[in-house]
Amino acid sequence: MIVKSCIKALLLIGTAGTICSACALFAYGQYVHGPDLAPTDPSISLKGDYPPPDGWSEAAVADAFTLADELGASSVIVIADGRTVAEWGETNRKISAHSVRKSLVSALYGVAIERGLVDISMTMSELGIEESDPPLNEVERGARIEDLLTSRSGIYHPSVRDDNGPYPERGAHAPNEAFVYNNWSFNAVGGVFEQLTGLSLGQAFAEWIAGPIGMQDFVPEDVRYEHGEESVFPAYRFWMSGRDLMRFGLLYLNGGRWGDRQVVPEEWVVRSLSPISDRGDGVSYEYMWWIMPGGSYLATGTGGQKIRIYPDRQTVLVTRVDTGEGLSRGVWWKWGPRVTNSDTSELMRRLSAFVGE
Repeated sequence: MIVKSCIKALLLIGTAGTICSACALFAYGQYVHGPDLAPTDPSISLKGDYPPPDGWSEAAVADAFTLADELGASSVIVIADGRTVAEWGETNRKISAHSVRKSLVSALYGVAIERGLVDISMTMSELGIEESDPPLNEVERGARIEDLLTSRSGIYHPSVRDDNGPYPERGAHAPNEAFVYNNWSFNAVGGVFEQLTGLSLGQAFAEWIAGPIGMQDFVPEDVRYEHGEESVFPAYRFWMSGRDLMRFGLLYLNGGRWGDRQVVPEEWVVRSLSPISDRGDGVSYEYMWWIMPGGSYLATGTGGQKIRIYPDRQTVLVTRVDTGEGLSRGVWWKWGPRVTNSDTSELMRRLSAFVGE
């Protein structure tokens, strides 16, 4: 109780006294579980399905392991050419995927479109979408589902659990006029999907994707909803393990195909990874995936939740950072580790003997 009281005081008053800082760091280790990294236990290892390449050894990747540990990653997996190059941490531990959820839901849209359940040209008006106070205006009601998927909706309505602002003023852009990374659109994408398919996001993901590609940990209840007065659309969180996210990355590396089955339509995968909205630094966005300089593409979330796919190297990298939940999330937010895109680039550089330059 002393530790928890100290952390609560820190979060309320924003100080960083030596004693309470030590308490908070202790609590981070106890309640957020980390960040010390260890080789993955053989009982949960992916090496049975994806054995290491010739010449691989723990010593050969020690430099990369040191970096991953210093960064505070909860788990790291790298598979290149169907071979496990790196696998550290509790890769079966389910933690919040944060904004990686968007790329997961993008895949669901590809399947729903193919099945004739969704027409992404439909507008908010045609869908009968009504918002809480303040309501959508006439221009906003003209936004299509496609505009939500590409974050070009022009709808800057308040949303639940939003930390991506500030946004332009309401009415600043017409639909499809400007790219603005916008949580209202992403939450609405989930609500619209459920409205049109009659399935929850968890049900659809389990049946359409997790089951067919052999995910080991995901169940429908791992999609959790958070409601608020800001919007009729709740935020939704996918709680996922690292090894399940790796399988999802491999699915996209293979054009949506898993074995002899086309799980996500190849046309949708190609469409999702073709840049449309240039952020101005060589990074583009399309259908809830980031397209990076050099040809890699990325699903990314708060703190260091990443699926980074390098098609030219036939490589997928997954990093996880446990951001906690409730009070422990507040501790992480103030003191917890982050894994950046630059960090993942450096990690790949240190693994270059096995993943190519």
